[in-house]
Amino acid sequence: MVWKLKLFLLSVITGVLTGIAVIFYVFLTKALSYLFYLGEPLTTIPNLPFWYVFFITTSSILVVNLIILYNEKAKEYGIREISEALEKNRLTFSSSDLIMKIVASSLSIGSGFAVGNEGPSAAIGAIIACKVKKFFNLPKELLKVAIGIGASSGISAVFVSPITGILFAVENVAYSLVKDFIGFMVLGSFSSFLIALMYLKPIIFNYSTGKNIHLDYLVSLFLFIPVISGGIYVYLTLRDKVLFYLNSLASEKLSPLQRVALVSVLGGGTVALILKVSPYGGFSGHEVVSALINGSFHLPLSVILILVLLRIVSNAVSLYSNAVGGLFITLMSIGALIGYGFGEWLKTFNFSVEPFYFAAIGAATFVGTVMRIPFTAVVLALELTYDYNVVVPTGFVVSVVGFLASLAFDLRKGFLRRSRPS
Repeated sequence: MVWKLKLFLLSVITGVLTGIAVIFYVFLTKALSYLFYLGEPLTTIPNLPFWYVFFITTSSILVVNLIILYNEKAKEYGIREISEALEKNRLTFSSSDLIMKIVASSLSIGSGFAVGNEGPSAAIGAIIACKVKKFFNLPKELLKVAIGIGASSGISAVFVSPITGILFAVENVAYSLVKDFIGFMVLGSFSSFLIALMYLKPIIFNYSTGKNIHLDYLVSLFLFIPVISGGIYVYLTLRDKVLFYLNSLASEKLSPLQRVALVSVLGGGTVALILKVSPYGGFSGHEVVSALINGSFHLPLSVILILVLLRIVSNAVSLYSNAVGGLFITLMSIGALIGYGFGEWLKTFNFSVEPFYFAAIGAATFVGTVMRIPFTAVVLALELTYDYNVVVPTGFVVSVVGFLASLAFDLRKGFLRRSRPS
């Protein structure tokens, strides 16, 4: 049929264009961070004066808020929201909207705000897919399919992990469409993956043992469940309280420009302070995850605890400041820190375990639970590590912890089921 041929072409074209767009977006973000902080930020920020870091964070988020003020489509939309809005003709995107989204997100992440680049990447893919769908004049009934293809292409490219991209789209957009259209998502995801693979690097787990199971990890897994559950509870509760407090500071009597100025100063100042305490407390968290799951450096438990709190606060402040970016890699970084700290704690009791294994399990479990994407979490663990000591525990823990968390939180919104803080 003609529409199937068009959908085939849409998948390939969307994958290729999304791969190119995501590569440009990632490189732009990295270039801005090096430009802003005069070199590798994690190395240079400790040596820069506070006023300079404050100027970078505040001016960057001010520009982002001004962009959003005059073009609301530049802000971060979830893939579900984009899908529903487009389906009801409540939202349209132009090429300039796409460019503004890339610029706003690159400024947010490049200046040190704790949001990830996977959310905008999925949105970039979805927007490109919608444009290609319109070009091929495909029926409206295939809109969600196109968005699923685009979202999977974006995630596949930014993580350089094709299967993770497919599962992300399935769990967020196209669950009911899997039977008939999963093949096109595979095509789009692998097309963007092949393009991204030439220029971007995936997070790689250097210590994989494949299918060799170590019993010490399985036994200690039951101790890890209450620890990671507690970490998720602290994250959601503290984030809720920080957001509630910051929002209460902005009076409704302020004009839009006054509110933008207040949000930028509060957000920029707080993130600047966090970056000066530790640069690892800000930015997307990609470097944190990569370093922890590969044991690149040793961190004492006290430092891990401080970094977990810094990243939770910086993420809440980034969301309050309207920083354009996603939660995926940021949540992974918090989970990796908790998992690594748990592994270090076990070693003090002579458990024969390595902290980087629990860093990988914690990273996948945290994002899978908070974002309600358990399948994606398991596949992410598989594609990152290819190690059953990570994949099997992740599947078990994300299911149990997800159930426990759902008893106290509305995970769709990420807030307490109980009353909001007063």
